[in-house]
Amino acid sequence: MAELTITHHHPHPARHAAGVLLALLIASAAIWLGNQPQVTALGLGSLTLAIIGGILVGNTVYSRLSPHCDSGVLLAKQRLLRAGIVLYGFRLTLQQLTDVGLSGVIIDAMTLTTTFICACWLGQRVLGLDRDTSWLIGAGSSICGAAAVLATEPVIKADNAKVAVAIATVVIFGTLAIFIYPLMWPLVQTYLPQVSASDFGIYTGSTMHEVAQVVAAGHAIGPETENAAVIAKLLRIMMLAPFLLLLAAKVRRSEGADHSGPITFPWFALMFIGVTLFNSLHLLPDAWITHINQFDNLLLATAMAALGLTTQVSALKRAGFKPLLLGLMLFVWLIIGGGAINLLVKHLMA
Repeated sequence: MAELTITHHHPHPARHAAGVLLALLIASAAIWLGNQPQVTALGLGSLTLAIIGGILVGNTVYSRLSPHCDSGVLLAKQRLLRAGIVLYGFRLTLQQLTDVGLSGVIIDAMTLTTTFICACWLGQRVLGLDRDTSWLIGAGSSICGAAAVLATEPVIKADNAKVAVAIATVVIFGTLAIFIYPLMWPLVQTYLPQVSASDFGIYTGSTMHEVAQVVAAGHAIGPETENAAVIAKLLRIMMLAPFLLLLAAKVRRSEGADHSGPITFPWFALMFIGVTLFNSLHLLPDAWITHINQFDNLLLATAMAALGLTTQVSALKRAGFKPLLLGLMLFVWLIIGGGAINLLVKHLMA
């Protein structure tokens, strides 16, 4: 720890540069790979590939590089991530909400809330997991996968290993969903003929983990399903900001006087909402937005790579079977419970 303290007193830009550069290289490779048609067909997005790449490097050659790279990797994992989440607002507009309508918003809100409550109850009461692990897996499952886990981490000050475990569960079950949902569609058409392709898209977007996974599954079914799925998914992502604010308030209340240091308010969550509102005014040309989104993808992928670099497989092994079991339970709940919520809301609002 002494070395970290020295870094704070005498920041060496060069020390930061090495770590950021390493994460950036892994991220760039992941983005390139994610754009290859064969990889896209598997539904592996650049963010998922970046964390896998980070884990591979982190568990092989990184131990020799860490003295030079640690401070930069930490910077990438925290600061670049928050910047990436703020810029994510440029992918969303308030106009998109109207396309999916009020029912889509209610479905998303109900799915998010019930999934997170299930995570807290199953994780802590049934499986005996600690609060942070339950919350992180819950956030990832109920909102938007790895990005939600990473956004929750600074609010609850979670341990690295727990963040990695939560992301692993989200990646595993989210990847499974890419193959399961397209197989479910013919069954839905047979047994629930009242469910349209667009309805199934809302179901997909409201219950699947990552944006990349939603796009892949929706794409496999058809354009109508894909469009509705992406909008429902983006609506769920917009709920990340109020979710983080509520979580921060909960942490503040529960830690009370024991809370050491200043209260961390997730300002980046409010900035994310601000950017979304600004983007809704359509003041920037489309070409700019495209460039911003490409840059944002690079920032998020760099943060993912940095997280991967600091993820030791030994820590994942120590985490054991229970976090995976929680991820599986939430995955089953999202498919069945999420489906029931979709049908119920559609029926009541018909």
